[in-house]
Amino acid sequence: MLVPTPRDKVSISAVAAHAGVSIATVSRVVNGVINKASADTIARVQAAIATLGYRPTGAGRALRSGQSRLVAVLAANMANPTMPAIVAAAEVALRGAGYVMVLCDTHERPELQDEYLLEMRSHYARGQVLLGAVDSPVLRSFVRGGEPLVFVNRRSPVQGDSQPYVGIDNRGAGAEVAQWMAGQGWNNVALIHGNLASSATAERVVGFRTALTAHGIRLPASRVQSAAGLEHLQIGYQGMGSLLKRKKAPQAVFCTSDLIAYGAQRCAREAGLQVGRDLVLVGFDDSPMNAWIAPWLHAVRVPYAAYGEAIVRALAEGGARPIILRHELVIRA
Repeated sequence: MLVPTPRDKVSISAVAAHAGVSIATVSRVVNGVINKASADTIARVQAAIATLGYRPTGAGRALRSGQSRLVAVLAANMANPTMPAIVAAAEVALRGAGYVMVLCDTHERPELQDEYLLEMRSHYARGQVLLGAVDSPVLRSFVRGGEPLVFVNRRSPVQGDSQPYVGIDNRGAGAEVAQWMAGQGWNNVALIHGNLASSATAERVVGFRTALTAHGIRLPASRVQSAAGLEHLQIGYQGMGSLLKRKKAPQAVFCTSDLIAYGAQRCAREAGLQVGRDLVLVGFDDSPMNAWIAPWLHAVRVPYAAYGEAIVRALAEGGARPIILRHELVIRA
């Protein structure tokens, strides 16, 4: 009997013919239903599978079970270094749990997010992980329908507190930054933030401002900068430019992402200021690159490596209990 090469597609009927059994018997053995077959039959089927290199199609199993091994990760913006770091941890943990990860970049676009949500459901994805979700019509219908979703870094924009969430205590982290600045004796501080539609950013800002108030430090509107529609690097650059137009430059600036801090540093350097000597910047994320390229940047460290196992646990639990990971405020010399 000819043995197909690895490039050939081996059918279940070929396995049945090789083992001298029916297709139904092969199907039962492949799917673990072995109580209706003798030990000899099972051994012959398994030997035929190994000899021919037969692999059952995932689509068939998914149709029968209503689920597949696929887990979709929908990332809002893969150009942001935070996203690849979390995605990498998720892929390792999902693979270890027996899943196959599919990655989609939604580019923060609601219509693209909806397209991916529907496409992954049509492939019977076991669950969908939204790394930075935006509000969209299909997402709303999925939440109402109880689809298996896990929200990461940002809470769900729909019924946020009742949806599975993996992230850090952003409000607490923002407050820690303010407390540290107050402890240095600084009262001329500023804030540059991204889009407040992101729950992560909004919580960081609220925590920072609330803690400053508690320490008796004013934060007037002129010392709070942002820019709608711009990337974080540009927000930081433009925001710092506006702050430096004031008569007195701030002593310290809290940036709600490392990318914003990079842009702010570039603007300050072009203005003749040295970050670390003339003013202090505190970022958020603490990219692993910071120790190499931004030793001047203090930052809230997000525990990227811990996200993978937490995402797997959230998928398994399927409940609304949030999984809050520990952050750390990193102060560099």
